Parts: sequence; C-alpha cells; structure tokens
Amino acid sequence: MTVVRRAASPNNLSKLVGFANRSFKSLRFPGESFDSSSPSFLTYGIHVFHCPDAVGIVAKLSDCIASRGGNILGADVFVPEKKHVFYSRSEFIFDPLKWSRLQMDEDFSKLSKTFNAIRSVVRVPDRDPKYKIAIFASKQDHCLVDLLHQWQDGRLPVEITCVISNHDRDPNTHVIRFLERHGIPYHYLCTNKDDKSEGQMLELVQNTDFLVLARYMQILSGNFLKSYGKDVINIHHGLLPSFKGGHPSKQAFDAGVKLIGATSHFVTEELDEGPIIEQMVERVSHRDNLQSFVQKSENLEKQCLSKAIKSYCELRVLPYEENKTVVF
Repeated sequence: MTVVRRAASPNNLSKLVGFANRSFKSLRFPGESFDSSSPSFLTYGIHVFHCPDAVGIVAKLSDCIASRGGNILGADVFVPEKKHVFYSRSEFIFDPLKWSRLQMDEDFSKLSKTFNAIRSVVRVPDRDPKYKIAIFASKQDHCLVDLLHQWQDGRLPVEITCVISNHDRDPNTHVIRFLERHGIPYHYLCTNKDDKSEGQMLELVQNTDFLVLARYMQILSGNFLKSYGKDVINIHHGLLPSFKGGHPSKQAFDAGVKLIGATSHFVTEELDEGPIIEQMVERVSHRDNLQSFVQKSENLEKQCLSKAIKSYCELRVLPYEENKTVVF
C-alpha cells in the first residue's frame, strides 16, 4: 500500500491551495459551520476509485482536482500484487464557487469512463445528504444505546430513520423515551421460526442507504438481502476460542479465556461470514469477574460497530476480491 500525506498547516495552507489571500479560517472540514454569504471559502471532499490498474491513474486524479483549483490533502493508494487492480481514496479541499457539485460529478464521471472504473464515488459531507440508516436491535441494547448517544452528540454522521426490533420494550424504558424525544420511530415486529416479518421490514427500510444490526439476534434471509439490495453491517463478539449456544460470555469466562474481541462485517447469506470491516481485541485475566468480563466484551462491540459505521460513511471501505475489504 502506498500512502501519500500532505500537512495543511495555517502557515502553508495558502501555498498548498494557491489562494494567496485566503486565511486558514476559510478552510471547511465536516461538521463545521460556514457563512454561505462569504465571498469565498474552502470545503472538504472525498473521492474513492476502484478500477483496473493502469499507468497514470494518480496523475489524472490529481489533475482532475487541481484543474478546478482544488488541492489534495491526503491520498491512499493500494495496488495488490499480481491482481491488476487499483484502489485509491483521496481527501481534497476546493472552492465551491469555482467547482460546483454538479461539475465535480461530471469531472469524476469522465475520469471513471477513461479508466473503466468499477467504482467511483465522490462525497462532500457538508453538502451531500447524510446517509439514512435503520437500526435493528433485539433485547440487548448496549450497541443501540451507544449509537443513539453518538448520533445525538453529532459524532455519528447519519440520519436514523427508525429502530426495528423483535423485542417489545416498555414505553418507560430509556431507549423508548430517547426515541420519542427525538422523533425516531420504534417498530416492534413479532418474529418466530415461521414468520420473520421480513416483508414489513422491507417496507420500513426502503428509503435507507444501509442497515445496521446492533446485536440483532435474528438471521436475515437471502431473499431479504437480495430484495433490499444495499449493504447491511453487523456486529458480533469474538470470544477465543469460539463459544456457541446460550450464554457464550459465561462459557468463555468459565473456560478462562485470555483474549476477547469483536468483529464488524457486512452481512451475507452465510452466517457471520461476510467481508470484515473492523475488528478489535482486548486481554482479560484471572482478575476479571463475570461482570467486568461482560462489560469489556460489550465495550468492544460498541467501539467496533461505531468505528465500522464511521469508516463506511467516510468512504474508507471498498470491496476486495470475493470476501475481503480494503479499509483505508
């Protein structure tokens, strides 16, 4: 993997961008407010590219941005050995008065056609709509609560359209009160072995960009995944060695394991076999009791899932081969 980085400090920003009269305060990063009446300001964009490998791709990418007065702040490139395929992710700044969003799409589209791109996606976080997601959860709510609080604090760059669960929560619970306070619908769908309520689910999620399974303890069928047709991100614990069946944490604790973890991955028809986005691990010891053991495991699940979602929203995750990912 080749990594190219360029620092954008207050002292050298005007040289990097080529606008001698522009101050560092005019630089726009995601989440910062801006004054649209200002005569000139810079904003931030991301572009990912996946195409057959060829000579001159990086040069053409750079020229596409530079020709419109923009500047690349950082670029990650990955060309796997003997695979004849090219991956890149670029972060750049530009003046939206000189490079409109529509023109940007047209420019990158031309580049995509030049190199027969498999995937070419550009995103301007402050100008493009946030990704719409639905969160699926069962009885355990540690991942759900964590995502809701991160969303409330502005640390999760998504719009939550609804929460769907096979668990009927009491109206006075923390989760339900939170959702009602923020106007997020909660849908309890009774599921059983013969009826997974997947038809109702599809109706509820038809306007979403991707789905998140926050410890949702039901298997989504292949028909559901094909009908939905978009990405689904899941989280599950990683207790080593593997423990299946009821109360896996207690099984692992009783067995005296020394390493626990969590894995976030895309959902496929094969249970827990989808391409991995993020993994985290932590050591445990004889000093842990069952309560601290479970708490450490749940904390890993929360961190791993939220990081996977953020990486996805920041265009850091690209498919690689049949069952792998490139994560920049």
